[in-house]
Amino acid sequence: MKKNIKYTNGPIGNVKVLRDFLPSPDELAFKEDQVKVTIGLSKSSIDFFKKKAKNHHTQYQKMIRRLLDAYVAQHQ
Repeated sequence: MKKNIKYTNGPIGNVKVLRDFLPSPDELAFKEDQVKVTIGLSKSSIDFFKKKAKNHHTQYQKMIRRLLDAYVAQHQ
């Protein structure tokens, strides 16, 4: 059985304030133009991304696209 939590108005201890790291709604709504390409990748790479995508309940193509976008952003 779950233990009930009792809330009080007393002190809560050491608190650390975090900076706002979430993107704004404008950044979330922005969608870059996409260009379809055909690329040959190794079977082991595709198997890796498919396995990881399944574990994270997402699409493996999206993971590859985000990886490439992160690489480009780092090197621009």
